[in-house]
Amino acid sequence: MEDGDEGLSQLNISVEEKDKLVGEVIRYVLFKTHQNSGCPIKREELTQIVTKNYRQRALPAYVINEAKQRLSSIFGLELRELQRSRPSAPTNQSRSLSQQNAADAKSYVLISQLPADVYRKYVEDVNTAPVTGFTFVVISIVHLAGGQIPEENLWHHLNRMGLDESDGSHPVLGNIKQALEALVQQRYLQKNKVNGPEGMTSVYELAERALDGPVSDKVKEYISQIVRKETAFVEID
Repeated sequence: MEDGDEGLSQLNISVEEKDKLVGEVIRYVLFKTHQNSGCPIKREELTQIVTKNYRQRALPAYVINEAKQRLSSIFGLELRELQRSRPSAPTNQSRSLSQQNAADAKSYVLISQLPADVYRKYVEDVNTAPVTGFTFVVISIVHLAGGQIPEENLWHHLNRMGLDESDGSHPVLGNIKQALEALVQQRYLQKNKVNGPEGMTSVYELAERALDGPVSDKVKEYISQIVRKETAFVEID
């Protein structure tokens, strides 16, 4: 008996039942990722797909693991579990309950496993390039600020780029404030309330998706390239 079949027998579930559950998890992940513009999917949501009809404690992990394998082998997608990001602020600084729950929940995002040149040629949507650029710039600003930045300071830098908080109809990004808030929903940033000398203020901090290896490495490489170019320009001048 194969290891997979033995595992199923221990879980008291047939291959057909298991395949049905794996298919449901895969469909949910693909649909939800598209519907919510890449926002992370909570592990609890995937677990509930299994537990609504089955009570075996180990079954959700088994099904999610097989869904990961099939997403990789069939679709070339990695179902990556995000490393939970905790606010660096002291515990006596208040946060909203919804923000705390978002930071504490285990969640997943889909990451393409295709080589960068293949992805750009066959998959990448040129219509999303401005949003990707905006995301990258904001993450870079926060990174250069040490991983967190007061909301007022972040908007100061964005204003210098011609992006205004009150602009609700930017020709490319639409509502700028909502575009920034989307980065919080997608877990590139987390927004914390801080009790400072001037009262309650908001601070943006890099969240788990921005701290994840591939994204973090690209940001650091991009910043290094800019520094090298500026250094070369100064030497020539």
